[in-house]
Amino acid sequence: MGVVVDTNVARVASGHSPQADAACASACVQRLYEIMEQGGLLVDSLGLILNEYIKGLGHAGTPGAGEKFVKWAYSQQWQSDKVTRVAITPTADGGWRRYEEFPDQHALQGFDKSDQKFVAVALASGTNPSILNAVDSDWWNHSEALRAASVSVEFLCPQHAPKP
Repeated sequence: MGVVVDTNVARVASGHSPQADAACASACVQRLYEIMEQGGLLVDSLGLILNEYIKGLGHAGTPGAGEKFVKWAYSQQWQSDKVTRVAITPTADGGWRRYEEFPDQHALQGFDKSDQKFVAVALASGTNPSILNAVDSDWWNHSEALRAASVSVEFLCPQHAPKP
């Protein structure tokens, strides 16, 4: 079974999210190193996730764990034992859903459009992987609707959940 990694996890691991505490950064670093060691990363076959990683962190591999992860993901993207490329389908109608695989549920209409690709990959993979999140509140705010759509989110930093 694989895992989908939201970009905010790599950003936290490299210290690019000032709202994240040291325990959160440590949890993110640990998970990224586990993925790099064991493999199992799921990305889209269109290159959207890798492009977002590169745009947000670069892929030179330095200075932090997030950049090292991006470099690893980029260099391993064609190694099926490490990274699995999952086909997702952009929607043609230009509506609120960007991908056919994203759940057509009213409760998810406010979900961040730029994060829909992570959900689409998880669902299209057919393996029920977890999506890793660190500090992005949108995942928390839509956690019940995502769970209802059979999307599993692993919150690496529960101490940063939005206050009710």
